[in-house]
Amino acid sequence: MNEIARLQIAVVGAGPVGLALALQASRALPEAGITVFDARPLDKDVSGDPRTLALSLGSVQLLQRLGAWRAEHAQPILEVHVSQQPPSILPLLGDVFGEPELRIRAIDEAVPLLGAVLSYGHIVAPLQQVWMAAAAAEPKRLHSRFGQPVAALKNVAGGVDVDAGIVERFDLAIVAEGGVFAEQARKAVTHDYRQTAWVGTVQFEGGSAQRPNGVAFERFTRHGPAALLPLKSGGAGLVWCVPSDDDPVRELNDAQRVTVLNSIFHPAVGRVASISPLKQFPLGLNAERTLTNGRTVRIGNAAQTLHPVAGQGLNLGLRDAFELVQSLSRNPDVAAVLRRLEWQRGPDRWAMIAATDFLARSFTWKLPGAGAARGVGIAALQLLGPVKSALARQMMFGSR
Repeated sequence: MNEIARLQIAVVGAGPVGLALALQASRALPEAGITVFDARPLDKDVSGDPRTLALSLGSVQLLQRLGAWRAEHAQPILEVHVSQQPPSILPLLGDVFGEPELRIRAIDEAVPLLGAVLSYGHIVAPLQQVWMAAAAAEPKRLHSRFGQPVAALKNVAGGVDVDAGIVERFDLAIVAEGGVFAEQARKAVTHDYRQTAWVGTVQFEGGSAQRPNGVAFERFTRHGPAALLPLKSGGAGLVWCVPSDDDPVRELNDAQRVTVLNSIFHPAVGRVASISPLKQFPLGLNAERTLTNGRTVRIGNAAQTLHPVAGQGLNLGLRDAFELVQSLSRNPDVAAVLRRLEWQRGPDRWAMIAATDFLARSFTWKLPGAGAARGVGIAALQLLGPVKSALARQMMFGSR
């Protein structure tokens, strides 16, 4: 397109949420000019970033539509298995029914997979590749400003000034540059859980042939939740949440960590044989009350940083991006779209914030019977088929 674009959009942050939004907007808004800003230089290779992420089925489908899905790097999640380390239920009920387990299976929900696990690098690199190809094809409309951090945003009448070395005016600025809880300025709704996530990978005895295929395990322990996400390599990504003030992991060596993991996870996991060096991240809730401020919108971790107990932070951000672009494609009145955005995204956003916050805080409660109550909840969800299916749909697609 050779004519000057009517709507000018700035996307601040070239992570998975920012790039997915820019790509979707480039197609859904064919007359809009879109500029992506990021402090990261373009020649910095992101493909090797090993951080493990779980994508919901809805997120997988979005990346497929954008042409940025690389199935060869992804491990499908066919089942989610949730359980609680004993004592997890009232002793009498435990003796009668055994330990409670919640099993959500793709086959029961009539879907090919519940989601997939892959590295951060294998999400961002294809998105960036597709975006750069689109920008090269339409250089007058689509622009990349890598290596140019945005220093300031200033709302002005009918637009926003973006300062990235020089000041440029846009009709809309979308901030998708989130970061992690420890590095963020505190937002309106915040809570430090005083928990640490230890993150790495594990390998199993007997290799992948001895383990269930495509099962993601989450285990509620007395210290906090721990998860094992299946990897294409046959190992698993580990997210191990413990109290920061009385950290039971920090002083252990690798052999001791393996021993502890084998004692806390459900027997269906198999035996952990080895563990990689672990990185630690403080955990907290940090959320904006509103997504919009004038002509500036925050999405993804820039709008809400969540506890990883449900693994939904990135998925929520991708839904933010999808719904915003869909609204803009239906209505050219940007101000009207932004006025309605809070109501559109509110149910999905606040339901996920409330659910993760409740679960995270529950591990800090000293009330007698708190663990037993979680165990009863797990058992009840497994028995209540329609409720379990509704939960599965919420995890796959969010509130609709």
